[in-house]
Amino acid sequence: MKIKNLLTAIVFTAWSISAMADATEANVKKLLQPRLGDGAVIESVTKTPYAGLYEVKIGDELIYTDADAKFIMIGRLVDAQSSRDLTQARLDEINRIKFSDLPLEAALKSVKGNGKRVIAVFEDPNCGYCKRFRKTLNETKDVTVYTFMYNILSDDSRVKSKNVWCSADRVKAWDDWMLNGKTPAAASDSCATTPNEKVLELGRKLKVTGTPTIFFTDGSRIPGAVDAKTLEAKLSSIK
Repeated sequence: MKIKNLLTAIVFTAWSISAMADATEANVKKLLQPRLGDGAVIESVTKTPYAGLYEVKIGDELIYTDADAKFIMIGRLVDAQSSRDLTQARLDEINRIKFSDLPLEAALKSVKGNGKRVIAVFEDPNCGYCKRFRKTLNETKDVTVYTFMYNILSDDSRVKSKNVWCSADRVKAWDDWMLNGKTPAAASDSCATTPNEKVLELGRKLKVTGTPTIFFTDGSRIPGAVDAKTLEAKLSSIK
């Protein structure tokens, strides 16, 4: 009986602490929102284990405040001992996706070597950094690449992506353009359906704001063109 009462007390205490934390976070949000103005919508408030700070998520950004929302800290929170960027680590966690949910049928599929390592890349056909990263991919071994043609730079991007999608060999047409500057042949009138809009909607949902953006099977992402050494290190780190 004593053990049962003890367990009940522990559960009640844990619930009480959780409820108090929720109440405090809700109060921080209530206090802070009017001070940020209508242009900034607070999506969440979470108490951190660091010096009484509260993490505030606004769009793709994190800011920090105190329990009374009297002060706002904008910038990176870094562990002084390890030099670890705690803000970036938290953003990586928040932005993690479920790779298996990606609609891979809407992407170009390229397999190099045994293809055991898998990534998905959002690229715009008129993106210079994407072309540079494509050269890095061309030198990477044993990888399967799913390329989502994410047309965010110009109307011409949509045209090029449609022409690539309607090609007899989509991967070759994409590589010919991205690596060699060979313009894809114009799509025939019979090719009316492309995944362009679906990919655009997907990218917005995943908050892909620039190209290239690389997704890995562990759900993490790297925005921007990385070099071969960085890409290899990341691929090797994934179990």
